[in-house]
Amino acid sequence: MSSTGAFERQEADAVMAALMARVGEKRPERRLHAIRRVTELLGDPQRMYGVIHLAGTNGKTSTARITESILRALGLRTGLMTSPHLHRINERIVIDGEPISDRMLADNWADVEPFLAIVDAELVANSEPPLTYFEALTALTFAAFADAPVDVAVIEAGMGGEWDATNVADADVAVFTPIALDHTEYLGDTISLIAATKAGIIKPASRVVSAHQSQDAWDHIMLACEKYEAPLRIFGRDFSLTSVEPGVGGQVISVEGIAGHYPGLALPLLGDHQGENAALAIAAVESFLHNGTQMLAREVVEEGVSLASSPGRLQVVSANPTVVVDAAHNPHGAEALAGAMMTSFSFDRLVCVIGILQEKDLVGIVEALDPVVDHFVVTQSQSDRSISVHDLADAVSAIAGPDRVDSRGNSEEALSRAEDLAGAEGGVLVTGSITLVAEVAAGKGR
Repeated sequence: MSSTGAFERQEADAVMAALMARVGEKRPERRLHAIRRVTELLGDPQRMYGVIHLAGTNGKTSTARITESILRALGLRTGLMTSPHLHRINERIVIDGEPISDRMLADNWADVEPFLAIVDAELVANSEPPLTYFEALTALTFAAFADAPVDVAVIEAGMGGEWDATNVADADVAVFTPIALDHTEYLGDTISLIAATKAGIIKPASRVVSAHQSQDAWDHIMLACEKYEAPLRIFGRDFSLTSVEPGVGGQVISVEGIAGHYPGLALPLLGDHQGENAALAIAAVESFLHNGTQMLAREVVEEGVSLASSPGRLQVVSANPTVVVDAAHNPHGAEALAGAMMTSFSFDRLVCVIGILQEKDLVGIVEALDPVVDHFVVTQSQSDRSISVHDLADAVSAIAGPDRVDSRGNSEEALSRAEDLAGAEGGVLVTGSITLVAEVAAGKGR
């Protein structure tokens, strides 16, 4: 790295440190007035481009990435905001398909930081907590997109929807991936309560596109659509995945979109759920451009889908044995992962390296994985929120039986043990938390 590059990396690291000094994103403030005040001072950058806003429990990041890739294939300059990141915060702010450069990150932070300080002071004077990590990051992201500038931003909600900081933007298209139980301490302990919060991203003049949902979720999505006279397109009714076949490095899918048929699309992502995510993304782009009344050029969709990527989602990071990482961290995601492992791979033996964070439903996650896993190697990532190896080993043993469980103190030792147990013809699955996936992917050079 050149001296200039090293200096810019230091400046970007300083931005990360400044954000980390704030209240973490896992402890959100249920408010919008704080971020709205920041964006007002910044000249409302989130109103300077089109917005496709995604909420849901699982599949948001993959769907957002496929959506952005199709929009870029159309020749639009794109912004993409996803969370969390695997290695560096730059990954969360993507401009025209590339993570924001250290230079752009530092420059935009220098522009935004004085206004964050103003709002911090106002909040404290009103006996409120200062801006959180995620509120500050959202303001930075919206400003960076306006500075680029982008034509359209694809925004993944951080948590919930109604009071999530990203909801200061008004969605041209509101996209819902499957809604299930997660973050129950903040969103509620029923699908109905969670869906009520997520439906808050629907605004007047929004077009709405949704994956299949439970009836409890539909009740709130449809109520919001009726309130704002927002047209609703539903997977399985208005658009669908018509075929899925194995392909080299992924799968070949055919999608019946809102406005037309898109056959033989090469999707470089594994798992039937990724095919459904791709169908959702195509419908979102159709809705954004022509309100679903005009078919997209087939060659554009082919290019956008074929170039989509989703690091940390059913990603193969090494061979002999094959090591697959996936960031599933709740029962719904683990169920989809288990199904994908059955359909996408044919290992003689599957060994799972698992580490889970404290607030997650570890029993639900392990029970979902148990039918497809031959042996578990329990570990913990370096996150201070990780369940201890001892406690997690006890919980996994209670489900899988102690003869199917090993434990190791860190991810490196756990992966080594799993590779030994799997053998050259077996497979290793690393899952349970994004922090564990990030450590293993970094160790494998991905």
